[in-house]
Amino acid sequence: MVQSPEENQLPTSETKPRKKAAWIVSAGAAVVVLGVAAFVVPPLFVGDPVEVETTVAATSVLTPTAAKTYAPVTNFYKQLGPPEGSPLTPVAPQTVTVSTDKVGTKLSLSQVGLSLEATDLADPLLSGDNESVVARLKGLGKPVLRFGGNAVDRRFFWTSTGEALPSSYVGTKPNPARVVGPDDFTRINGLLEKADAYISLSVNLGDYNPERAADLAKYGAQIFGKRLLAITIGNEPNGFAPNMVLAHALRPNGYTAADFGKEAKVYADAIYKVAPNVPISGPGTYAADWASAWVALDIKQPKILTFHNYPLTGCTTGLAADQPTMANLLAPEMHDRSIDYHKSFVAKGNAAKMPIWVDETGISACVGGNETTKTYASALWSTDYALGSAQVGVSQLDFHSSLITCKGGPPMSAVCFDGEYLKPTGVMQGRANYFGLSMVGAIGGGEFLKLNNDGGGLAHSYALQQSDGSTTVVLINQNNPETAAQTMVTLKLPNIPATATMTQMTGTSYESEDSAAIDGQDAGPVSNDKQPAPMDFVPGKQSQTFPLTAGTVTLMNFKY
Repeated sequence: MVQSPEENQLPTSETKPRKKAAWIVSAGAAVVVLGVAAFVVPPLFVGDPVEVETTVAATSVLTPTAAKTYAPVTNFYKQLGPPEGSPLTPVAPQTVTVSTDKVGTKLSLSQVGLSLEATDLADPLLSGDNESVVARLKGLGKPVLRFGGNAVDRRFFWTSTGEALPSSYVGTKPNPARVVGPDDFTRINGLLEKADAYISLSVNLGDYNPERAADLAKYGAQIFGKRLLAITIGNEPNGFAPNMVLAHALRPNGYTAADFGKEAKVYADAIYKVAPNVPISGPGTYAADWASAWVALDIKQPKILTFHNYPLTGCTTGLAADQPTMANLLAPEMHDRSIDYHKSFVAKGNAAKMPIWVDETGISACVGGNETTKTYASALWSTDYALGSAQVGVSQLDFHSSLITCKGGPPMSAVCFDGEYLKPTGVMQGRANYFGLSMVGAIGGGEFLKLNNDGGGLAHSYALQQSDGSTTVVLINQNNPETAAQTMVTLKLPNIPATATMTQMTGTSYESEDSAAIDGQDAGPVSNDKQPAPMDFVPGKQSQTFPLTAGTVTLMNFKY
């Protein structure tokens, strides 16, 4: 959530905090399939909950028949080599064995999206006429734009009748209070259509007004149609009561999940009268104990279970392992920690046959910059975090971002605008973490396959079966790009490949800022049909061997 400087949030839940001190700013052992009601639109999937393993003991080796011939490969990927200098730190060889067995979860075409403040709906730069914004959104696949954040309950005023901003709505220069109306929705819809994106809206619960919320929902359903995936009632209601975090309290001491549920039901009933087919998402909190109350809440609409997670939000307090440091970000435990936390929500959602979204997330919600912000390491983390979350059953993740200028704006944001501070030119740029998310968007969905990953140092692997029967393999090599030698990889595929393609994200060092590139370019990957074959690819060979440069994310697609 984009915060003004005075909104320095501290954890308020009795559970381990996963959320904000305020930001303005893989394969898990067991998973359960995401069960989804029939109402769901493209980013969600249908299935019955089952428990499965993500690893497999072995893959059979197939032998091509003598009559089978393969087209010669003439165009191989020109991978950047290891850094100059010797000696380099050796890395243990890596063997990835991919099975034909499915995990039971899917990667959505809309798996990754951006979370913005509700007041950003009024920003004229978000327009289908802004080619840079359209391009950045397309670089994420078919993303969701989620509008919410702290602004929705404090600085966001909806009106369809041209009312003036009430005097009680007060913002700051970087985070002003804003009026939003139907014309803004029409402009945003033009952007969604150009980028083939979706939207999730939030309504103001802080300033209690169910009728005004229903009016927003009515226009949202009319203007966005099927691109409107959900409406959320308020933002982080577990932080409404007085605390040392936000500028002012929105509810009295003792405000509970049950109190929220009563208010949310009134809102949902009002929304149902004008937009009965729009799902309601919630509770959108950073406290795990509120999820059960949301699952049990009886409303007429389909529900989506949402929560927020910022794994490294110790800021100036808390455990050393919670601090937003480079060491913590790259610690082997970081992967399992985030995934295990998500599993607890997935279990609740699956039991209720409810989709699970992390509709606001990022590395940290601490104010300002830290060791991880804008760094290439954040790009490596973002790819693994998004894929690991998807593999355990989270069907949508929105990475919290800001439309403030890159210069002086929140450094954790995945996107920002060129220009002097608060004087944007309108050209949207992607920061390092954006490129990590773009690699996820480039996969194009698919069903996760079981695999074994042995060796490779700090490495994570994923495999997906595509609708055309091909296999996409994702190799995330988090070894130090400055000091680690290349890893010799043996990839054992589930079938005998005839052709293959490759794209790769690179960076110069963990700490380098805004150095991430995909195939050497400041843009997302090109389409599969324009990508070269992986290094040393041999058609007709089920087991492929190749060197992999440290500090890279590599996508390979194999057709049989």
